[in-house]
Amino acid sequence: MNIDKDLVAAMATPLVLAILSEGTSYGYAILKRVRELSAGDVEWTDGMLYPLLHRLERLGYIGAEWGASPEGRRRRYYEITEAGRAQLVEQRKQWATANRTLGGLWGQAASPAGA
Repeated sequence: MNIDKDLVAAMATPLVLAILSEGTSYGYAILKRVRELSAGDVEWTDGMLYPLLHRLERLGYIGAEWGASPEGRRRRYYEITEAGRAQLVEQRKQWATANRTLGGLWGQAASPAGA
């Protein structure tokens, strides 16, 4: 499936914050989790993820620190902050409204193939 880039961009912040609310993670693991959650329909690149992580860090929604991977290589680990948790709550409210609104138009039982 080819998901419109505007929709991918719109869901990027809440998706990363939700992933980090599960626990500390690093770039490649976040990319892998996005792919897993979307059943392969959403494929992010490094070029999309890292600018987003840097922006979320500047906004104070996540923190980052260098650490060692199990293989001994340096890796940057990201963690959601309290401000990020508050932002995630707000994002969830907004997406619930969007889902409810579209669901009302498309019917809750509509299949993706029927869209």
